[in-house]
Amino acid sequence: MGSTRPALLVLAMCLASIPAAAQEGRGQGGRGASPTPRAAAPIDLTGYWVSLITDDWRWRMVTPPKGDVLYLPVNDVGRKVADAWDPAKDEAAGEACRAYGAGGIMHLPGRLHITWENDTALKLETDTGQQTRLFEFGGAKPAGDATWQGSSVAAWELPAGGRGRGRGAAGGASPSRPGTSLRVETTNMRPGYYRRNGVPYGAKAHMTEWLTTVSEPDGNTYLLVTKILEDPQYMNGPYVRTVQFKKQPDATGWNPTPCSAR
Repeated sequence: MGSTRPALLVLAMCLASIPAAAQEGRGQGGRGASPTPRAAAPIDLTGYWVSLITDDWRWRMVTPPKGDVLYLPVNDVGRKVADAWDPAKDEAAGEACRAYGAGGIMHLPGRLHITWENDTALKLETDTGQQTRLFEFGGAKPAGDATWQGSSVAAWELPAGGRGRGRGAAGGASPSRPGTSLRVETTNMRPGYYRRNGVPYGAKAHMTEWLTTVSEPDGNTYLLVTKILEDPQYMNGPYVRTVQFKKQPDATGWNPTPCSAR
């Protein structure tokens, strides 16, 4: 990627430090006339994206050995669970998708397809594990039963001090402004693995993600996803990672494969 990698890493560090109170772009056009989250989107996340395995290759491209928790914030209880990992038991119990839940799916190699489900919900599909995540705008949603992908609440977020309110609204933010992102808060996840060799997160885990794009002079566009996963049950600190994807012109290479078959 030439000079692209340093630019991506710098932006990833900026995203990881975005405070929770950073300003959100909500499109305040006038009372009763606010644009929908889709119309107010300051960046375009839609399309097909392929993962770039630029770091953690030995843990992302292959399944690590059982008990390998290197560089992970695992407490003693979590380490015992990881040491006891048995994929055959998971399969027999109908839990073969534990490593493909929201806490781990974005780190697996593969492709994404992002579309608008409707004006207030963005849909992210993965071909690896054949999972679907729904990012819903508008505040907290009824929890219901826990699922692999959990319940995700989304909001457009601008860098601190930004005045933009999204495309088409007064004072709109530039789509290319560094740091403009989609913030996603995910809870209500079924217990899963954030590394494929059985390193666990529990039912009370909470995940915050920032999704943003970077366009390079060569015409390529990249998607950066910065994640903070916190879990009082199995972790002694937050798990923070950034993964990168490159935009594809079409669906070439898109190959949905159920997690039970992997």
